[in-house]
Amino acid sequence: MEVDPVHLQPNDVVPPAEVDVAQLTQMLNAMFAEGLEGLSDPTPVPGSVPAASAGRIQLPAEVVATDQTTQQLASLPSASEFYPPLSGVPVPSTPYYFIGEASSFDSSVARGADELRAVTELAGDSQRGTEAPGPTGGTQYYFVQQSSAPTAIEQPGFDVEWVRRDFPILAERVNGHQLVWFDNAATTQKPQAVIDRLAWYYAHENSNIHRAAHELAARSTDAFEAARGKVARFIGASSANDIVFVRGTTEGINLVAQSWGRSNITAGDEIVISHLEHHANIVPWQQLAAEKGARLRVIPVDDDGQIVLSALGELLNDRTKMVAVAQVSNALGTIVPVRQVVEMAHAAGACVLVDGAQAIAHTRVNVQTLDPDFYVASGHKIYGPTGIGALYGKPEVLEKMPPWQGGGNMIRHVTFEGSTFQDPPGRFEAGTGNIADAIGFGTALDYLERVGIDNVERYEHDLLDYATRQMLGVNGLHMIGTAPEKASVLSFVLDRYRPDEVGTALNREGIAVRAGHHCAQPILRRFGYETTVRASLAMYNTRTEVDQFVGVLHRLAAERPAR
Repeated sequence: MEVDPVHLQPNDVVPPAEVDVAQLTQMLNAMFAEGLEGLSDPTPVPGSVPAASAGRIQLPAEVVATDQTTQQLASLPSASEFYPPLSGVPVPSTPYYFIGEASSFDSSVARGADELRAVTELAGDSQRGTEAPGPTGGTQYYFVQQSSAPTAIEQPGFDVEWVRRDFPILAERVNGHQLVWFDNAATTQKPQAVIDRLAWYYAHENSNIHRAAHELAARSTDAFEAARGKVARFIGASSANDIVFVRGTTEGINLVAQSWGRSNITAGDEIVISHLEHHANIVPWQQLAAEKGARLRVIPVDDDGQIVLSALGELLNDRTKMVAVAQVSNALGTIVPVRQVVEMAHAAGACVLVDGAQAIAHTRVNVQTLDPDFYVASGHKIYGPTGIGALYGKPEVLEKMPPWQGGGNMIRHVTFEGSTFQDPPGRFEAGTGNIADAIGFGTALDYLERVGIDNVERYEHDLLDYATRQMLGVNGLHMIGTAPEKASVLSFVLDRYRPDEVGTALNREGIAVRAGHHCAQPILRRFGYETTVRASLAMYNTRTEVDQFVGVLHRLAAERPAR
């Protein structure tokens, strides 16, 4: 097919095999005043392959050794063998040229390009993982801005605009406005690498895992177990065998309550939680306490929304068997001093479970340093798919726990007289698990490692500080949760408005927030509210988005002034 540049319209999709390179280059030069012919060694777009690259994809040896599919893909031609050079224009990570800004993507167009997509994705991963000395020394990656021009927020080692380009949904338009996603505590959006990895799995690897002798089972098993290793590495676990795949944080807590709890909690024992907890870290312990005749005790919080450590000291005694706390409050954003909690609980002889659902995407986690007995997190809170999460358990604790659910992969031998079970983690993964999304979870962690969790933490801290200061200037706005140490959550109410009214008004401007009780009714009631508005930030949010958000709040406040 010949491509007529004159008739190309925004959002037109042209398969690369049908592009006339000379005509496309002519069109692109016409679109950009300075032209493209003189460009050389351009800064690579995230996920792209530099046009100068040639030959075969070079992947780290440890990656090739642990992923059979990667071994096969690494032998395919590099993207430069599919794409002729475009006068220095970087090869796109998605094997289609998008003319203009697309707000949607017709996946049917992409059929038949699976190998090309996989090659470019892998080559992009190879490129991203390469360290290079930056202008001021140290380590820098693809998202580092090499020029002296300021980024959206001046933050050494992090360029939010590069990161945003990896998240296709951020180009979506809602009610005529570009989407502002401030509902990250509910779920984060997904980078193209995760979306592509899921598609590749279903197109090339789909099979149940373990035991089968055929090729697809080997590919699927390799990818699944490689993802388990990625989770272990990301949170600092000593072994992949310490990681149990679950549907999410909620299932992980229920697993511990039903397996460990039923074996270790007896009448008269005590379980300690905090006033900050999500319902998922309250209800399973309530149910267990009612079943066993145990007592549920609650660590109070102060007026800023931080737990009172001295009160925890008074609650702990020789009857305390479990202390379960969130690392970060989903309703207030409070960062709980979990290391001190763990030390105090262990000194009293109790086990500790840490709910890391709201922490893992915002701060570095090392379970060997924190030292909990259990740590739980959800993939969809950290740029991965929904329906997948991980439970970390100390090996000596997991080994003593009985299965919670029966059937499928968790068994070793079954007779009608009795059954024996796999060692952890298989003992706790009954039936066919969420294989594709576990693999996608691993890809999300790879992505975040390339961006750099320390970069993310610094960037988000500055953005949260900026947003807090801007919001405090809105008449009639009251922040709920003002602990000195917070992460990415802004919970508030606005005088003369119900939270759902504020949420609806923001949605009209394309701004997504959460309005409700956030599955944390006890802590909101502690401050005298049933519901609040919650804006929650992530690494792809910007000051410009904060300004849009605060502008709407100023307008609402002006429309219903105090009498």
